[in-house]
Amino acid sequence: MTRTNTVSLIRHGQTLWSITGQHTGRTNIPLTELGRRQADALGEMLDGQAFSLVLSSPLARAWETMERAGYAGQGVASDDILEWDYGVYEGRTTDDIRRDIPGWSIWTHPVEAGESVDEVAARADRTIEACLAADGPVAVFAHGHFLRIMAARWMGLPPTAGRNLSLGTATVSTLGWERENRVLRMWNDACHLDSMDPVL
Repeated sequence: MTRTNTVSLIRHGQTLWSITGQHTGRTNIPLTELGRRQADALGEMLDGQAFSLVLSSPLARAWETMERAGYAGQGVASDDILEWDYGVYEGRTTDDIRRDIPGWSIWTHPVEAGESVDEVAARADRTIEACLAADGPVAVFAHGHFLRIMAARWMGLPPTAGRNLSLGTATVSTLGWERENRVLRMWNDACHLDSMDPVL
């Protein structure tokens, strides 16, 4: 059976912590001015594209991106697409953490007082099921690590494969089909941001 419905993965616009590289899980940090302009550019790029379902993380940086992109009246908040709960590493950069734990990576090390990669993957799997149940294209406005894990799970890969899928702010990626196989159709598209500062 050939499937045609797609899932657009849309990462929120720039924040102060995306500039500094701090792990931003559940901290409800807002968009920067550039982040808001990036979200507006997303709206121009999407140009009112029709989605049967628009899911958004309820955190301000994702929700405002969704609204500014033109889907304020359609967005459905979902806690399943919140960013990874980084526990004790919230707000810290990888370089800072590695001063205490050489070679540390969110992908390979335990997350004290937070979520394991498998727990994030379970949320991603539930989100995929919601997308598959929709009767047309779906948009998911969310966060970098979550969307990377969701893409890996869509393709049937282990969640840690998300480490190989770099994702900039305010970018668009598309999950789709090749016949009955779930595939990655487009990744990290930032063409609509070409006239702006580099994405982080």
